[in-house]
Amino acid sequence: MMAAFKPEGHNRSISELWEMWKPRVKANGYPFPYAKHEDMERVMKSLTSYDRNKWAQAFSTVAKPYEEKAVEAEKRRDAKSAKQNYLLAYQYYRLARYPTTNSDGKRAAYRKSQEMLLKASHYFDVPIERVEIPFSGKPGEGKVVMGYIRVPKTGPAPFPLILSWGGIDGFKEEHLNDFALEKGIATLAIDGPGVGDSPLKGSLDAERLFGAVLDWLSERKEIDARRVGVWGMSTGGYWAVKVAHVFRDRIACAVSQGGPVHYGFQPDWFPQQEKGEYAFDVFDTLAFAFGKSSPEEYLEFAPQLSLLSQRILDAPCAPLLLVNGIHDSLFPISDYYLLLEHGGPKSARFYNVGHMGFTNETFGMIMGWMIERLFRPER
Repeated sequence: MMAAFKPEGHNRSISELWEMWKPRVKANGYPFPYAKHEDMERVMKSLTSYDRNKWAQAFSTVAKPYEEKAVEAEKRRDAKSAKQNYLLAYQYYRLARYPTTNSDGKRAAYRKSQEMLLKASHYFDVPIERVEIPFSGKPGEGKVVMGYIRVPKTGPAPFPLILSWGGIDGFKEEHLNDFALEKGIATLAIDGPGVGDSPLKGSLDAERLFGAVLDWLSERKEIDARRVGVWGMSTGGYWAVKVAHVFRDRIACAVSQGGPVHYGFQPDWFPQQEKGEYAFDVFDTLAFAFGKSSPEEYLEFAPQLSLLSQRILDAPCAPLLLVNGIHDSLFPISDYYLLLEHGGPKSARFYNVGHMGFTNETFGMIMGWMIERLFRPER
């Protein structure tokens, strides 16, 4: 029963978090693609609490000198140094807003992270084009879906496209798929419901967001709207499953990586979720993404998100690949087993690891599966 579970908040101390993060920093794993160990160690040892604005300030303080170095490098016309330092500044402003923009300090840091990434992208082989996609939402919702589109420099147009988004802490800035561009596939990164610049919060019908994006893509002459693949990660994997069913005739394929479906929204999973591998603030962050005022309000609402209860799972769907780790402690692997028991056949690859199934082969496997479907002769 709900009364039996009371969220405790932070599931580990700052020092415990740093011990958990050290291997990821060393490997430049998520969310540390550009981070330096010495910078991270200095910040983590300086923090005494999870106070949101103090957290944002601590990482922003580390970011600022790299921003200044990038500006100086630009004045010298040193493109390599400018790019490197803008990416370092982006990294630490990104961590300053982590896991989400639920304070003034974190919102300010997020804007700085965007600024740094867009400046760095001037030096990319294919720079980021920031686009504003019209969105006709409900009263109180935004009017625009912000996106980052990148189109291959060479090759036959119109191009197939991968539309991707992250979870409750993964924003569009983290979805720059250079490998896709090399294979002749355009990319469009957006924010899923309730995160980043999304015009709406997560809800029972927030898939409306993706319908607007697909409408917009159908009008882009450089994009082949018949060959759009979607890829949602973590909580975003929930929306990928829903898109694969609701918009099945408008996409070529879908990947759900590490997402919840039904069991991840049930009360008996919540204690495991809070004590699991998520860094900190899991229910605060979920509450923010789904427009709830407190973790308790989110936990009361969560069971309604079940796609089994919404009678989605037995409907036809686009070709769908399910990817996760069998030891995922954020969203249970049983959710994907449930998907395999309903509706038509689906593809699946599960790994002997934790959340999202990250291994050295995971990304390449997913891209290979998508490429096969995006370049089928009949399409």
